[in-house]
This record gives sequence, structure tokens and C-alpha cells, in this order.
Amino acid sequence: MLRRCGQTMVVPLLACGFPLLVAASTWAGDWPQILGPDRNGKATGEKLASAWPAGGPKQLWSHKLGSGYAGPAVVGERVIVFHRAGDSETVEALDAKSGKPLWKASFAATYVSRIDPDDGPRCVPLVADNRVYVFGPAGDLRCASLTSGEKIWERELFADYSAADGYFGAGSTPILVGGKLLVNVGGRGAGIVALDPASGKTLWKGTDENASYSSPAAVSAGGKQQALFITRYNCVLADPSSGAVKTLFAFGERGPTVNAATPLVSGGKLFVTASYGVGARYASLDAGPNAPSAKSIWANDDTLSSQYATPVEHKGFLYGTHGREDVGVAELRCVEAATGKVRWSKAGYGVANLILVDDMLLIVGARGRMALAKANPAKYEELASHELVQGVSRALPALAAGRLYVRTGSGEQGGQLHCLAVGE
Repeated sequence: MLRRCGQTMVVPLLACGFPLLVAASTWAGDWPQILGPDRNGKATGEKLASAWPAGGPKQLWSHKLGSGYAGPAVVGERVIVFHRAGDSETVEALDAKSGKPLWKASFAATYVSRIDPDDGPRCVPLVADNRVYVFGPAGDLRCASLTSGEKIWERELFADYSAADGYFGAGSTPILVGGKLLVNVGGRGAGIVALDPASGKTLWKGTDENASYSSPAAVSAGGKQQALFITRYNCVLADPSSGAVKTLFAFGERGPTVNAATPLVSGGKLFVTASYGVGARYASLDAGPNAPSAKSIWANDDTLSSQYATPVEHKGFLYGTHGREDVGVAELRCVEAATGKVRWSKAGYGVANLILVDDMLLIVGARGRMALAKANPAKYEELASHELVQGVSRALPALAAGRLYVRTGSGEQGGQLHCLAVGE
């Protein structure tokens, strides 16, 4: 169901020839969506301090949040957060320098969690063309004005297309590509749905692809922009202009498994990863206009199988966590992308989200430990560390203008958004 919203009260890869499939560049400097400007965990235009004070990076401000695991987005001097308090899902804009609230828009929250006690949003806000898009765990997609918070439209996508909410509700952040808003809804005949970003109207729908918790990435294939999805069971390429969806290869296992990491594309190569026995795959992509395909280079469950965190790629090496948060203890690893060889492994590290800045790694652990390290394939080289909190910190961090934004906490107690000074 499409709802047009009126005035509301608001509270004060290698870019070369066409045969390669490459990451499509979006915004530079800001952090306007999941995993940054190009959805690959790499920051642009940032310079990190090479050391931290004894007490850790200076905290500039913090802001109380409700439940959820949605990380923040940052555009200009606005930080966008999405969380739940009681029966409302709320999207807020905060001043990046002070943390002062600028506006707030609230929507009815209907999601009931069956497994995780946290019933809040999982998806990072998407900011584009002066609009904010938020996807709640019940499969409701909302659009609001970036400048004022005025509600523009909302869609009950799971209800409209009879989609199941899965294990943890909706968790695949939509993507804006080729002028269309693409969503892995997971309905029958509506596995992937394309919407008009201005009005929320459905432009096309297709496939029976079940929804995953992996967010799609933008790529250029056959001379046009497309979207690369890891769905519940497959890696697929979706053409926003035609609605054509091509399966590149099967990826996923039936039963209590999850695909959650975002696919990484660099230099005509694709890396996908999951835990639960699914494993990882590194493939060569042929982006010919008639029959895009992916040829496997290596695939295994021993190298870099990530439960939900997306690794980063730097100079031919992958940095990320291997293993699960709920079974054993995950390891932090560096893997040679071309061969799948593990160059080094840091046992007992735990699941962590990484941001790459030049040759440096900002690492935020799922249990509140932060670290600054060199992206060094020869050894793990930690420059600084800090215990930000002792508790849950699963949300994806964001980096903009030398400020690191980390969301901590979960469940009924909610949490905090911390703004830390990490720039030079």
C-alpha cells in the first residue's frame, strides 16, 4: 500500500573498459548509506590521526537511542539515525558537530521479534537527493525530507507482496541505482521490487528471490548501472531499467542460515561471504552486455566466512572476521584475494566491523572494543585500542569529517550514538 504523506509536525573496482564489472561511485566525502559512499567500507577524503590519547579518542557528544541495530548515515552536517521507542519507529537528524537534534519524524512500529529480543530497525538509512529512506523490520519503507523531516511517502512492502519477515525482520538496506530504488522484498513474483524514489510507486517487480540480510551493491555492467544482490539463496544481477534479473550463481543454504555481508566488487572481481556452512567465494566477472557471468576462482568455508560483517579490500587483500558471534570466537584475518590464502589471523578477536582509510583500518568490535591498525598483509599491526563500552556494538559505524559515529546497545534498554574525534 502506498501512502503519500502531507505536512507533519517535526521536532526541533577499477574504472576501465566495459568488459569489467566495477563498483559504481556515488557520493564522495559523506557517509550517505550503508558501508559508506560506495558500499564497500572505504572512506573518501579522510585522514586519520596515527595515535589515540591514553583514554581513547575524544568523545565529542553522545545521543540516546531506542532499540535497533541500524547504523547512522552522515550527509553534510546532518547525522541521520533510525531507532524504535515503544510503538514508534523514529528517524532523526542530529547536528554533526554538537549532536543537537534538528528534526524528528515518527512512524507506527508493528514488528514483533520472534528470535532476537531487539525489535528495532536493522537497516542503515539511505540519503540521496535531499531525501532520507528508512526500511523498518516489518518491511515498511518510508521517505522523508532531509532538510525538514517532513514525511513524503511510505510503503508497506512486506504486506503488499505477502513477504515473510524471516528470522530477524527486514534487514537488507535498499539501494538507489539507475534512478530507481531497489529492494529485496522476498515476495512471490516480487523478490526484487523497483520503486520511484520520488513517489514510492512500484515501477517493476520480479523473481521469487527470498529476502536476505545482505544489502545490494551498485555496479556497472554492459555499459549501464545495475545492482548486485545476495538474496537468500543466490547471487543475482538486477537491471533497474528493464527489470531483468540474472542469477550469477547459487549462494546460501537452507535451514537456520543467514546471508548478511554485502558483496564486494573490485577490479572485475567479486567477493561474497557468509557463515553457517555457506562459506566464501571469489569470482571473476564478465560484464558483457548480453550474458554477464561469474567464474569462480576459489570457494571454501575455511578462509573468510563472515557471519554478518562485511570485509574491506585493499591492494589485493581482504580484511575481515572469520566465524560467528554465537558459536566460538571469530578471528580477525587478512586474506590474499587472488588465492584465498590466509596471510595472518588474530585468534579470539570476535566479530568486528571495519572502515578503511588510506592504509589504515578503523575496527569496531561487536562487544565495544575499538582499534586502529595498519592495513598490513604481513602482520596484524595495531596502533591503538580503546574499550568504548562493555556490551553490544553490532551496528555499522560511520566516518565523516574526521568524526567516527558508533552506535552501542540494543533491546528495551536502547543505546547511545557516540561521536568520536579520530581525524588528524
